[in-house]
Amino acid sequence: MNQWIYFLDLCGTSVFAIAGVLAAGKYRMDPFGVIVLAFVTAIGGGSMRDALIGATPVFWIRDPNYIIVILATVIMCLILVRKPHRIPTYALPIADALGLAVFTVIGAEKALSLGLSSMVAVVMGSITAVGGGVIRDLLCRQIPMVLRIEIYATASIVGGICYTLSIIVGMDSMTSVLFAMFSTLIIRLSAIRWHLSLPAFDLKTKRI
Repeated sequence: MNQWIYFLDLCGTSVFAIAGVLAAGKYRMDPFGVIVLAFVTAIGGGSMRDALIGATPVFWIRDPNYIIVILATVIMCLILVRKPHRIPTYALPIADALGLAVFTVIGAEKALSLGLSSMVAVVMGSITAVGGGVIRDLLCRQIPMVLRIEIYATASIVGGICYTLSIIVGMDSMTSVLFAMFSTLIIRLSAIRWHLSLPAFDLKTKRI
């Protein structure tokens, strides 16, 4: 099971790196900017998680395979974008949704493996999933997606709850992972498809 989680983690790293590359392309950044956005999107959330729970050095320092995966993904994307076709506008949100689902489970699983509570595991899952995207959006001078009214962090929280509850009730690890990933992904993709959002907090003040 640990090998399966590790494989998912590398896949999620690649997917989030793609999201970072696509964001860099959207804002016409140079190759260095592409690499920076790919790295912060892919490992930013996990780095924040490890720092908070004291799992230092952080995961990508202990295991350079994450760096290799990110660099390989960036090179692949830079080669593919030179082909005579346009990247669909929905590619970025879908890639981001896949990364969100994978990293939610990865973060929650790591917290539980260190003996932390289920509530902390849900929080760590969300930080892992949305932290890199927050850094990416800030570097792009955008309001982070997690702070908008669009359903994003909520999907990660639900996925983390699904994973921890599945473990508590005794479901096997593989089923728990797939159930949590599917829950996160279906909520996020539904929000993208039908423009679902949470109610906005609108504080209206009267003029004196």
